[in-house]
Amino acid sequence: MKVLISGFEPFGKMKINPTKELLLEAEKFEIENVVISTILLPVNYDECAEVLINKIGDIQPDVVISCGLAAGRAAITPERIGINVKDTGSGDPYPDNKGKIPTDEMIDEEGPDGLFATLPNRLIEKNLKEMNIPAAVSNSAGTFICNNTLYAVLNHIRKNNLHIKAGFIHFPASTKMSALNPSLPSLPQETMTQALKAIVKTCAMVGVRE
Repeated sequence: MKVLISGFEPFGKMKINPTKELLLEAEKFEIENVVISTILLPVNYDECAEVLINKIGDIQPDVVISCGLAAGRAAITPERIGINVKDTGSGDPYPDNKGKIPTDEMIDEEGPDGLFATLPNRLIEKNLKEMNIPAAVSNSAGTFICNNTLYAVLNHIRKNNLHIKAGFIHFPASTKMSALNPSLPSLPQETMTQALKAIVKTCAMVGVRE
């Protein structure tokens, strides 16, 4: 089984993105009958998905696990759905890493309003909790780069009738980040690495059953 894992570069006021470090650890995973590839994505609207979709075309994975940072969350959260919108948000929005701040823009004007992830989210949540790792299925991936990536990949799979399971996992800040900002909930990087390995194993197990 070929598994493609993506993470992101730092963005906004964050000088660290734990998902970038997760990719380095994922390359060392030794999981029976699983071949892992990784890719670091830019935090730029649309380009994030284009880079990942090109990689999907190159290696033709069975599973795509996209990882992103959700600073402020205290648990690892598999995302249920991607929605067809790019919107940086109101209040004090920060742009993507190229300075873009879209408002109420569609990702695909001909695409459905939303697309459900196809990873075994509930089983991932269960398995992580059994490891005493905080986890919860999330019903919103936001409207920033993470959602852009999730929706665009699922839409690409839909339009091309590909037999690929895909979804998005949000990770909290790392303890290294919370040392700089004590108000941030966090998990040790080692715990998030253990969680990612368990997520890959869960997806592989479900894939074998199918």
